[in-house]
Amino acid sequence: MLAEERRRKILELTQRNGRVVVKDLARRFATSLITIRKDLESLHQLGRLQRAHGGALPIDATALRDPTLGEKEQLHQREKVKIAAAAARLVRPGHVVILDSGTTTTAVARTIKHIRDLTVITNAVNIAAELAGTNVEVILTGGVLRRNSFSLVGPLAEDSLRHVTADILFLAVDGFDIEYGLTTPNLLEARANRVMMENAKTTVIVCDSSKFGRRSLSFIAPTSAVHHAITDKNISARHLRGLRAAHIKVVTV
Repeated sequence: MLAEERRRKILELTQRNGRVVVKDLARRFATSLITIRKDLESLHQLGRLQRAHGGALPIDATALRDPTLGEKEQLHQREKVKIAAAAARLVRPGHVVILDSGTTTTAVARTIKHIRDLTVITNAVNIAAELAGTNVEVILTGGVLRRNSFSLVGPLAEDSLRHVTADILFLAVDGFDIEYGLTTPNLLEARANRVMMENAKTTVIVCDSSKFGRRSLSFIAPTSAVHHAITDKNISARHLRGLRAAHIKVVTV
């Protein structure tokens, strides 16, 4: 059987059964475990299925969507408040903080706006509005406004971010596959996020547990670029082990 034919049949099995297991596939196609793993990884890279420990799952189409800020605000509200409170404990008076766009980082903005001598750099128009009128010094990047996220992206945003440095970055992601890295649905958003990570001393991922094990369209950075992760207590034991194995400091709330 040709590799392409085998992979097509693997996709059919994944869709029909809701999951596939490497060992079962190796027996079914009379081939090695290594060959099947390569098949699954290739299909994963093409966005045709979701790689999982010991096998694969059908692709989560919701992870590829670019939902609006309003849609995101309706999800995991309690968890976001707790995550934001934990994030605030990492911020000290006099810090320079970068906040990317997102509902979790908006929650972080609300929890840190009373900290003295704070500077916040952001590409999110709604976060700048949230901090307006407080004692926080706000630096808003230029760029092209994205309607879905209220974020500013593109060359102007990236260039302004390259000219600043920060003590800490709070980054909200749409997907965190520990084997692959951080992802988001929008290519320009991913580029801006990469520059943020390059210019912050510490990168803290703030996301609820539903984001783990997911890959979205655009790659931001590998897992090795992350220093801390703050998430909720519903994170699976496997993902928690993976984060700690990657030497990431994890806080669960």
